[in-house]
Amino acid sequence: MGIVKIDDALHEAARRSATVLCRSINAQAEFWMKIGMLAEASPTLSFNEIVAREIAAAHADTPGVAA
Repeated sequence: MGIVKIDDALHEAARRSATVLCRSINAQAEFWMKIGMLAEASPTLSFNEIVAREIAAAHADTPGVAA
């Protein structure tokens, strides 16, 4: 674990998104980093496809979400 310096505007955006999505600021930033990393590794996938694959990989039961 470490400390990451981010721009104040990005921190504020993470804070606002975290509030709406009931996550901590750190969890929101981690989510964005993970999705960004996966998007770079698979540039042809959409955000929804990436999330669906992650849900399927976690074997999470999510009614109404296609895998």
